[in-house]
Amino acid sequence: MSEEKEIEKESAGDNLQNQDNGGAPAAAASQSAPSIDQAALTQELEAAKAQAAEYLEGWQRSRAEFANYKRRVEKEQSEAYQNATGRVIGRFVDVLDDFNRAVQDMPSDTTDATALAQWAAGVSLIQRKLQNILEAEGVERIPAEGRLFDPALHEAVTHEDSDQHEPGQIISVLRQGYRIGDKIIRPALVRVAK
Repeated sequence: MSEEKEIEKESAGDNLQNQDNGGAPAAAASQSAPSIDQAALTQELEAAKAQAAEYLEGWQRSRAEFANYKRRVEKEQSEAYQNATGRVIGRFVDVLDDFNRAVQDMPSDTTDATALAQWAAGVSLIQRKLQNILEAEGVERIPAEGRLFDPALHEAVTHEDSDQHEPGQIISVLRQGYRIGDKIIRPALVRVAK
């Protein structure tokens, strides 16, 4: 702003001098001032356009980098999920194979108590193997029977009168509930005393 005031003072002084000289140079000076301003404005405009193009290019590059990052993260998450799922499912497939063998080896003679007992013992071992896999993965049963009903852990199927239980106490468990840490996988289905 101080430069503009100086220019105005100089041009006012030149106009006074030029009026004394007949006014011809004053007209020439007034015509050259706009061309200087126009050249300066054109130069500023070109600089602003160049800066805008630079900003646009930078923005587009950043946007492309973010899109690539997002795709890479999604791919890594998908691979991590598949690896974790494959590891766990692989252990359950072993149990499934054991159950399939148990079904194939089921005694055809249902009157042979010894054969049925051995077969039942084998099935019991398979069940224990499955429980061990779940425990190794951090899955645990939700304690229910004889405890007070907790809607965060249990799902009441019936409310029944009971002389042997206090109100709100769980009478029996119809289906076990499971959790991993604080996350409920499935609430326990229970019968609750009124």
